[in-house]
Amino acid sequence: MTLQELSVEYRAHAQALELRIHQLQVQMEQTEDPEVCFQLRDRIRLLSIMLREARELAVLTERYYDRRYRRNAKYTI
Repeated sequence: MTLQELSVEYRAHAQALELRIHQLQVQMEQTEDPEVCFQLRDRIRLLSIMLREARELAVLTERYYDRRYRRNAKYTI
């Protein structure tokens, strides 16, 4: 698998995460139980972190060989 193909996979993963976050937000708006709301909010927070990382990795793998691209220091050795 090439890095370009991998970037497509990361973008697809990000879209799935985005959809799930939206579903959980709708569910959180419809519930009145504070405990369930807390659990949903925590799950959304974790998924949001995963979403951000998937987007960052999609860009990194997409532009890895572009000399003009400044890589995120988080993903460099």
